[in-house]
Amino acid sequence: MGKEKIKHNGIKNWPKDDRPREKLLRYGEQSLSNTELLAILIRTGIPNKGAFDISRELLRKFETLRSINAIEISELRKINGLSDAKICQIKAAIELGKRLISEEKSIQGTIKSSKQLAEALMPLMRDLTKEAFKIVLLNKRNQVSNIVDIAQGTIDRVYPSVREILQIALSNHAPAILLAHNHPSGDITPSEQDKILTRDLIIAASSMELRVFDHIIIGENNYYSFADEGLIEKYEMQTVNNFEL
Repeated sequence: MGKEKIKHNGIKNWPKDDRPREKLLRYGEQSLSNTELLAILIRTGIPNKGAFDISRELLRKFETLRSINAIEISELRKINGLSDAKICQIKAAIELGKRLISEEKSIQGTIKSSKQLAEALMPLMRDLTKEAFKIVLLNKRNQVSNIVDIAQGTIDRVYPSVREILQIALSNHAPAILLAHNHPSGDITPSEQDKILTRDLIIAASSMELRVFDHIIIGENNYYSFADEGLIEKYEMQTVNNFEL
């Protein structure tokens, strides 16, 4: 209890060994709590409310770092003492953490499964509050040559055009592509528009000798694969049947 009472004062008044920055330098960042790490980012407080108090209020109100990341900036501004600069620092730090996870799971060489692709993209896409669409470009060896952000939509829909997707693939000389987008609701069930877009893209791409290997939908720690569900093969067969007619 005594230690918590001290922590209601400014960090500069704490015993030196208890201060977050000094503690990090001495024992490493893994020794700090989320509250202490946030306090380092916030740096300074306001009269009668220190950086530690602000970070503690953040976690008490939103509970987790993922929740803080998903909260709109307008909501974070309601926290007394949390300026735009401090909000930017917090958002930037969390985004770097997400990208670090994505780098650790980065796709190198040939993509062997929908799971491999989903695990690489999930840290970047599962917490987005709007739908975003990515094209994974493959080379002749089916290795990833680039990942392109193509569109960002509203809370529940993003509809890039078939033409736009094909233009990106052709301009990058990609013989094959994979598609990915997120559902902010967490529900990975494909919408009718998702199915139509995928079908129409496969039909249009086939005339250009371009393969669409998969389309995955990122949800809340899960994903949906058109290939795994047999829809890519189904749409390809429809294309063959149309040509035969």
